[in-house]
Amino acid sequence: MATLLQSSSQHITLQHVSWSTYQALLQDMGDHRAARLAYDQGTLEIIMPSDLHEVLNRLLDRIITALTEELDLKIKAYGSTTLEREDLEQGVEPDSCYYIQNADQISTLQLDLHTNPPPDLAVEVDITSSSQRRFTIYQQLQIPEVWQYTQRRGLIFYALVGGQYVECEVSPTFPRVSSQMLMTFLQMAPGEDDNAVVKALRRWIHQQSS
Repeated sequence: MATLLQSSSQHITLQHVSWSTYQALLQDMGDHRAARLAYDQGTLEIIMPSDLHEVLNRLLDRIITALTEELDLKIKAYGSTTLEREDLEQGVEPDSCYYIQNADQISTLQLDLHTNPPPDLAVEVDITSSSQRRFTIYQQLQIPEVWQYTQRRGLIFYALVGGQYVECEVSPTFPRVSSQMLMTFLQMAPGEDDNAVVKALRRWIHQQSS
């Protein structure tokens, strides 16, 4: 029987949840839902993103897309698609995820991590709940890079090194891009529209190239 471990208005954690129950919940809830689910060997998290969470997640998505365009990199964006491995009893729905280095290897719209490589980059925006538990899942799924935004520390880059996530100043995916630099553009968001933020980012990239 599932046991309620923690509950808030936007975050619920259940223990002793079977893999089949987790799969049934995914099926019943469908694709068109706001809630994100994460499953770690019997522990199930259900997260309801806040409005601020969605604003920042969408802006980060546009920033990542602009970076790939300006740096002439391929990209396949899979948003918050469910990433799961039954053999590991791990499943997670990132706020956003992307194939960039391995974009050429993906020729399907529906991922199967038994046959496809994991995404190169996942994004977590923490506003009302921490994503730290989900890092264990990302580690098991071997996702090479995770960006985490928290209100206390801002944007942090993590790289998977020797099986552990290590904080790094510069993104392994975008070697010229630091978390501190991207924070200057995210901090424009309250007073500027998204297009203005992305245009400022593109101007900065062009200046670095000139």
